[in-house]
Amino acid sequence: QVPLVESGGGLVQAGGSLRLSCAASGRSFGSSAMGWFRQAPGKEREFVATISWNGGTTYYGDSVKGRFTISRDNAQNTVYLQMNSLKTEDTAVYYCAAASRRAIATINRREYNYWGQGTQVTVSS
Repeated sequence: QVPLVESGGGLVQAGGSLRLSCAASGRSFGSSAMGWFRQAPGKEREFVATISWNGGTTYYGDSVKGRFTISRDNAQNTVYLQMNSLKTEDTAVYYCAAASRRAIATINRREYNYWGQGTQVTVSS
């Protein structure tokens, strides 16, 4: 059973918005830092956003700062990524991840030990 399942991806025009969701199943990640990463074709996986266990701390990658917002609802065991003012360069597969050994937000990909299967986001010009 996949512990993290992303949804909400799709095709959107530049300037539009999407909200991604990441639902945990089989276990709770309420005490874990959570993050979003993305990977475009031919590129390495890139950090997008992270949030601490209680939502009190968030960090963003420079390319999405001011446009994307990460949030979480521990009661629903779900993490969200609100993406506004989308650009064509935001096109990628977006992955949700959990750092189960860490409560504080982290941008370090190696600290994330649970990953979803990804959801495709395509932004057209």
